[in-house]
Amino acid sequence: MTKILKTVIFLTNMRIVAIGFSRQGSLRPGRTVFYWALWVMVYAALVSCGGKKEETPIVPPLTSPLSRTVIGFGVINVSYTYVTAEPEDGGASLAYLRRGSLVRIIERRLVKNGGSAESWVLAEGSGRGWLREELVDIYDNEGKAKTASESMSR
Repeated sequence: MTKILKTVIFLTNMRIVAIGFSRQGSLRPGRTVFYWALWVMVYAALVSCGGKKEETPIVPPLTSPLSRTVIGFGVINVSYTYVTAEPEDGGASLAYLRRGSLVRIIERRLVKNGGSAESWVLAEGSGRGWLREELVDIYDNEGKAKTASESMSR
């Protein structure tokens, strides 16, 4: 048992003895129920505040084999970036895309790079290749992506 739980049980028992009975020895049910309810609420509050919870990093979902053929539509959010043949920084450069370019996102992959992991997306536009996901704003449908692309091009 934890220290908090032992303290709550002790205090609850003391209150029942001290408050549950009048000086003549007769039971006062109205107050007893009130104090029981009060101690249950205090106990619940103390128990719910206990312990630190370990933080878990948010990992984007990988492309499911059951997913549709297109995850979404992306708009390049940096001045320009290169499209690579493989999801890695040292991969062969296939093409360059400018800010506001619209691409279809076909696949998402998490690639370990040293001690960290990077998220890459397979994009299809004028060609087909890999982009780091942080360089692309992804939208659910083509209409939203076109609107975002037009606002970036201004």
